[in-house]
Amino acid sequence: MAAAAVAPPEVLRECGCKGIRTCLICERQRGGDPPWQHPSQKTHRFIYYPDTGWAVGAEESDFEGWAFPFPGVTLIEDFVTREEEAEMVQLMDRDPWKLSQSGRRKQDYGPKVNFRKQKLKMADFRGLPSFSREVVRRMGLYPILEDFQPVEQCNLDYCPERGSAIDPHLDDAWLWGERLVSLSLLAPTVLSMSREAPGSLLLCLAPSGFPEALADSAMAPSRSVPCQEVEVAVPLPRRSLVVLSGGARHQWKHAIHRRHIRARRVGVTFRELSAEFGPGGKQQELGQELLQMALSFQGRPTT
Repeated sequence: MAAAAVAPPEVLRECGCKGIRTCLICERQRGGDPPWQHPSQKTHRFIYYPDTGWAVGAEESDFEGWAFPFPGVTLIEDFVTREEEAEMVQLMDRDPWKLSQSGRRKQDYGPKVNFRKQKLKMADFRGLPSFSREVVRRMGLYPILEDFQPVEQCNLDYCPERGSAIDPHLDDAWLWGERLVSLSLLAPTVLSMSREAPGSLLLCLAPSGFPEALADSAMAPSRSVPCQEVEVAVPLPRRSLVVLSGGARHQWKHAIHRRHIRARRVGVTFRELSAEFGPGGKQQELGQELLQMALSFQGRPTT
């Protein structure tokens, strides 16, 4: 009788959580009634439709049929082929994965950064991995990414057995630039967007013929909902590429909830430099050094 497959110890027994972050592994180890609290779900859920750029109230919700424009999200489906996906993950798995927060594992290709002190150093950063060269070249074929030059790559491994997730957050804006680009491999998921700002979102009643009719509609707002009560679900198909910019990058926090990880998923996020590190910026020389290193495509995961 064949022996049952056994998952590596770091997948099912070890935990990288710190502080208030938790995963299924440490929750089981602690037992009892947990003193920590998971983020509560937002009251009102809207679904993002990439063909229209609008977020529409979920079915059977208080705002079903109501919508508001949600700019700053670009979704490119089937960005890589099945064969390319399999090869990329196979190459990733040849290198070690580090335990991370909330049940994730990670591989970093980038400088060592202290965001609080706004300091960085090259450390053992030797560039993006060789298998990303074609991915980066292909990005440049799309108008929104034609001048995108990534200086950092982070691979995040999500697994339902670990209860993997990532809490709502905004990426740093001191070092990282206008666009965040992420490739979804092995499984689909949902990117959940939320905003803590005061005030309300103005809603329009979605027209008949939705969603196609929304793209050309100019409707007068006739209802509102508090920003802090809204969550926008952005479906991320397997092998798709998503770009966050503008308000979706700087004003809306993004997260992946545990309930949206139903199989192993690898998210590959690419980040560009901010203006401070670009041409004319006060740290342009360091920025140029980082870019040259990143785009040599000779890197291994940093320690």
